[in-house]
Amino acid sequence: MTTRTTVPPVAAVGEPRLTAGFAEFGRLDLRAHEMVHGPISPMEPSNLLRLAEGIQLKGKGGAGFPFARKLRAVLESCERQDLPPVVVVNATEGEPASWKDKVLLTRAPHLILDGAALAAFALDAEEIVLCVADDMVGRDSLMEALDERRMPVPTSVVTVPHRFISGEGGALVNGINGLPHIPPGTKKRASDSGVGGLPTLLSNAETYAQVAVAARLGPYEYAALGTDDEPGTVLLSVTGAAKRHAVVECAAGTPLAEILELCEVPDGPGILMGGYHGKWTTREAAERAEVSRKGLAAVGGTLGAGIIVPLADDTCPLGEAAQVVRYLAGESAGQCGPCKRGLPDLARAVDLAVSGSAPVEVVRAAAGDVKGRGACSHPDGTSRFALSAMEVFAEDLKKHTTGEGCGRRVKGMMGLPGAPDPDPQKLVLDWSRCDGHGLCAHVVPDFIRLDQNGYPAFPPTPVPTWLREGAVKAVKVCPALALRLTQA
Repeated sequence: MTTRTTVPPVAAVGEPRLTAGFAEFGRLDLRAHEMVHGPISPMEPSNLLRLAEGIQLKGKGGAGFPFARKLRAVLESCERQDLPPVVVVNATEGEPASWKDKVLLTRAPHLILDGAALAAFALDAEEIVLCVADDMVGRDSLMEALDERRMPVPTSVVTVPHRFISGEGGALVNGINGLPHIPPGTKKRASDSGVGGLPTLLSNAETYAQVAVAARLGPYEYAALGTDDEPGTVLLSVTGAAKRHAVVECAAGTPLAEILELCEVPDGPGILMGGYHGKWTTREAAERAEVSRKGLAAVGGTLGAGIIVPLADDTCPLGEAAQVVRYLAGESAGQCGPCKRGLPDLARAVDLAVSGSAPVEVVRAAAGDVKGRGACSHPDGTSRFALSAMEVFAEDLKKHTTGEGCGRRVKGMMGLPGAPDPDPQKLVLDWSRCDGHGLCAHVVPDFIRLDQNGYPAFPPTPVPTWLREGAVKAVKVCPALALRLTQA
């Protein structure tokens, strides 16, 4: 894993709210926080519900679930079960291209704590749990903030492995409960049974910070910025080919072209919207888009967790996309068929299409095999990303299909971390030795398949940790000694 330590610069287009005071104070300690944002008062459940509904607040972690519905579900569950709730703040930000929550942790931690405290008071919660990644970015700042103030209920900080799936709601609850940090095998509602079996309100760091801003401003002043459908501001992480990587705050409805110009984004073949579970769009379409869920969807994109990753003209866009699909296949929890078998198949299909060895229909078929069938949203998000790349980069794909390729090397602009496996290994086949016995595919069918000629085929990705034992056995049973494991 690549440890992230440097938080990108922060910029604002228009009036800053979440990032107010950054220029003057850098990091806002409690005194600076109160000077910039002013006092805040506890709220009764009905008032907090009205506020969340009035500003139409949706979760900022990617799924966009209405915050008021989460609140109401927890309140009803507490009443039904006669149990106290737990408030969980998801500041893990396992998406490698996302930095907005890290910025809040390092520079505005008290906004996050204000929002969590408001929710805990309104719900009469038993405790608050703050979850941060083990890259430790922002953890010290959060701990300092906790030392500066008194929270309404016991509050703890839990460190979570910095993996793509660790921040998924079910995975987060599992980790807090002392279980492996992976999504549960069955879909469960945290509002019914979450941390310690108690009803749990779980949302991401920016969402709680937005609650804190709205509680001070009130619904009418809060809605002075943004659109009718999406009041308020948005935090965007802009990386990739941008000359100025930055976390940008802007009002919803701001032309995306302004953000691209501010971050000095060059012309390129495409821009990824929403992160690794998001969608690609062309630069031309991006120039017409507005920064909002509705505005980005209108040009085929998605807001997701507020991630914008543009590509430059001198990199192979399909190669960049293929690297991400391989990474996502390796990030699987490995506990359901669509992840264990489907995602390696999808990674293999994308690689074959990019190399010109298979038509795009192979990718569509592999994506269709996993869509809507996973224990969590990871297979759906990965298939959406892969299919979007095939569509937006269709002209490049034609060049690859001829075997000539696009003539550009893959520069690695997607912000991919190192492999999460501390000792990643991949299978290598010596074609001069392989006689097509097929024993390896019988030993580890989740990773090795036989092609139409009876020879082993497997993705060039590192062998997932849950299949490592099977891969070792496959190497041992190969009668021709044609298969071996090497460092990835």
